[in-house]
Amino acid sequence: MIPQKLTIEGLYSYQDRQTIDFSKLTQVGLFGIFGAVGSGKSSILEAISFALYGETERLNARDKRAYNMMNLKSNRSYIEFDFLNHENKLFRATREYKRNSKNFEDVKPASAIFYEFKNGNWQPLEHTNAEEIIGLTYTNFKRTIIIPQGQFKEFLELGEMERTKMMKEIFNLHRFDLQDEVSKLTKQNQSLLDQMQGHLQGFESVSEEGISVLKNQLFEQKETTAKIQKEFNLINDNFQRLKALKTDFESLIQKKNDFQKLNEKKIEMETQKQELDIFEKVYNAFFQLLKDQKRFQTELKTHLSDKDIQQGNLKQLQAKVDEVLQKIEVLKPEFEQLSHKKVEENDLGFLIQIKTFETEIEEIKKRTKKGFYKVEEVKELEKTISEFIQKTEKEIQELSKNRIDSQILMNVGNWFTNNENLQRNFKNQQQKIQNLEIQNSEVSEELSVLKVNEQTFTEDFKIQLETLETKKKNLESQKNHFKVQEQLSQYAHQLHDGEACPLCGALEHPNIVEIEDISAHLNSVVQKILDAENEQKSIRNLQTQVEKIIFKKQNFAEQLKTEKQSLEALNTQILEHQKTFIWEEFEANNPEFFIKKKADAADLETQINSKNEVLKQKRVDLENERKSLEKFAKALQQFELEEARKSTQIQQNKMHLKVLKYDDFKTENSENLILQLNDLKAKNLATEQSFNQFNKELGELNPKLASQKTALELLDKRILELQKELESLNNQISAKLVEEKIDSMEKVDEILALPIDIPNQRKEIQNFSIAFETLKNGIAELEIKLKDFSFDDNQFSETENQFKTKEKELLEANTLQTKTSAEIERLEKEFKKKEELLQEYSTLEKRAENLKTMFNLFKGAGFVNFVSSIYLRQLCDQANVRFHRMTRNQLSLHLDDKGNFEIIDYLNEGRSRSVKTLSGGQAFQASLSLALALAESVQTNAKAEKNFFFIDEGFGTQDTESVNIVFETLTSLQKENRIVGIISHVEELKERIPMSLSIEKDEEKGSKVLVS
Repeated sequence: MIPQKLTIEGLYSYQDRQTIDFSKLTQVGLFGIFGAVGSGKSSILEAISFALYGETERLNARDKRAYNMMNLKSNRSYIEFDFLNHENKLFRATREYKRNSKNFEDVKPASAIFYEFKNGNWQPLEHTNAEEIIGLTYTNFKRTIIIPQGQFKEFLELGEMERTKMMKEIFNLHRFDLQDEVSKLTKQNQSLLDQMQGHLQGFESVSEEGISVLKNQLFEQKETTAKIQKEFNLINDNFQRLKALKTDFESLIQKKNDFQKLNEKKIEMETQKQELDIFEKVYNAFFQLLKDQKRFQTELKTHLSDKDIQQGNLKQLQAKVDEVLQKIEVLKPEFEQLSHKKVEENDLGFLIQIKTFETEIEEIKKRTKKGFYKVEEVKELEKTISEFIQKTEKEIQELSKNRIDSQILMNVGNWFTNNENLQRNFKNQQQKIQNLEIQNSEVSEELSVLKVNEQTFTEDFKIQLETLETKKKNLESQKNHFKVQEQLSQYAHQLHDGEACPLCGALEHPNIVEIEDISAHLNSVVQKILDAENEQKSIRNLQTQVEKIIFKKQNFAEQLKTEKQSLEALNTQILEHQKTFIWEEFEANNPEFFIKKKADAADLETQINSKNEVLKQKRVDLENERKSLEKFAKALQQFELEEARKSTQIQQNKMHLKVLKYDDFKTENSENLILQLNDLKAKNLATEQSFNQFNKELGELNPKLASQKTALELLDKRILELQKELESLNNQISAKLVEEKIDSMEKVDEILALPIDIPNQRKEIQNFSIAFETLKNGIAELEIKLKDFSFDDNQFSETENQFKTKEKELLEANTLQTKTSAEIERLEKEFKKKEELLQEYSTLEKRAENLKTMFNLFKGAGFVNFVSSIYLRQLCDQANVRFHRMTRNQLSLHLDDKGNFEIIDYLNEGRSRSVKTLSGGQAFQASLSLALALAESVQTNAKAEKNFFFIDEGFGTQDTESVNIVFETLTSLQKENRIVGIISHVEELKERIPMSLSIEKDEEKGSKVLVS
């Protein structure tokens, strides 16, 4: 990070806006910032840190940072910082916060915006993460780029744990801490081993021998099935032929029965056909004519009825029109006087306003009189509150003299809290170690119960398993031998002269072997094999159990060692913490005294705050009273204006009167006038509404009357048309009766009343004819086909029984063969899976050994500490290059076995001593050398082309010769492309710096930045 420009305003002692152009300072490589103590030099570095990270070294969020950082004479603080990152990109960070105008101590949180300079413009970024831009956290930033006051010797004097922690953060050594990952992988691998062992237990019955036996059985079953299939095919052919013959004879009998039934129904169907022909003829001639006749008659009847109704409606409408015309004539005179009455309405409204204004003017005069008294009362109260405020301010000043610095109280309180936490953690760690020792003892007890040798148990179990495996192989060999003999015995019993031997094919068998029954021996061997397998299973289970217990014991031992190391570290922390108690007014072993002092300080603070709250409230009350006084004065002025305005309005209303006179109503009050106005308005409104309503009704009735007359005329016309249509239809029906030679319409109605469905009955007759002819032809064909055949039921039943018996035998043979084949396929898959599981189990066992080795390597963060020590020694070597030169080759830095810094004193035979024995100047030289080496390492990791380094202390501790050496060192950094800035109050150093800034502080205008 290379600074370019810094603008600050309203920050600490900087009241007015100040701008520092760092680009000119960084060009010379070495520059300084000088000024008196308290002038605001360190505030420049704090402004940079706060702009980038929102953090400062002196204040945090709990310290009311925003309020305390803001200049007390300012209402706004603003920081703007331009800088180049390691990629040489230009960025800007801004932070701003404002004071609440109503509450001096309320400062709103800072608003932050980051920008990047692109294409000639500042473009805002979506984030405010400086670490993403610079590549450093705030902690690393203040250790490697800008080192705040009081932090310079921090790295040199850090303890082992804190320094290791810092090295982890700076160099990202956490990536080497793989203990948790290895432990996690170990647990996962053990879980997989347990699961795999459980899976393998389900495959104990799967073996190559079992599969071989089943394959032999399958071969025999296939031969049996083929023989049965051949016999079944012969029986099936004969059965199917007889079955087809039976079907034909049964079909012939059924068809003859069906034909007999159809023949009996034939006469009925012919009669039905004649009736259908007559009905269809009459239907076609008269149905539509009769339908139209009925429709016209119904419509004529409906219209005649409607005519009577319409005539009645016409009479009613005419009567309503006459009634409305009469009402309009009655209201017409009153409606013509309506405009005059409305003018009288307006005059009454003006009179009511006049009466109202007169009443309001009297009320305003009374309120004005009361207002004068209220103003005097408020003035007196304002004076009383002011005197109380002055008295309370003096009381607060007296109480504030006894205040204790809150920062000291907070630091001491933090010390006691940390001390209590450390003691509690120490006790908890002791209890944890005690619990682990108990658990370790319990695990050892489990091993003693199982009576196994922890060192040789693996080899012991292996020997037992191998012995059982050898025994099992011998038994398998015996089993196979007995099975062969059993098979030979079966073949020997099946041999007969003239039949081929299944083994050699010979037809004669002169010497058939006699073999005794060996089934008992075979069963005994099979049982012994099962016993050996069960014993193997028990041994494997015991081995797994022992391995788990030993793993648990080793894990407990490692945890115990780690926890004891943590206990020692906690004890060291407690001792170091005790050394940090530096407050003489308190006692490290007397927290009760501190609690009392803190409570007294809190009580005092409560009293001050209480009085401040009262004072705050009284100031609010004073402000309210002043506002009330101003409000009452404005109200009095408003009353006068209102009275004048209402008087003017009264005169204007009198001039607006047109019909009525003011003097006639002088004694009337506004209530009576309002009643008169309401009565007049009601009468005028009723007259207007009634007249308009009657005209509206007349307008609605006239169109209805005309429409009714037109509808009646159309109805008469339609009735005449219907009467003519009916007459024409009657003539057509009479002509049809003559044409069809039917005596009367009653005969026609009788025929049409028959329940006949022409399409369905026609279809039914047609289907009957088709079925009759089809059945007749089918009988003839079957008689020809069966002329030379006969059918025997007994023969068919016998053949059917033979078919079913043989079919059942074939099904059973196929089922048995399928089951055996499926079992072989299943066992082969299971055996293959078993081999895969065994291979995977072996892989997991090897992985468990490797993980155990890795766990021992990474446990207790040992590997991380090892890597950290390498980085630290490299850092120490880099720092010694400069430290040798600064100390004229008299001193060098060295790391002891625990990783703590020591000093090698070459003036005293190269003996080592503590860094705490260094003088102030020597400590500065050592710290500067380490800080430069650390900054180089960190910024090298950040891949920066140029490096920037700012120091805020230290030169006042150096003598003239030492200053020369330090300056030579700093000047040489320019050749290494490094930029160094220093802050000091020692004015003599200005002569040695190529370019510098001077900070001057004015009591009225605050701090100013001047270029030297």
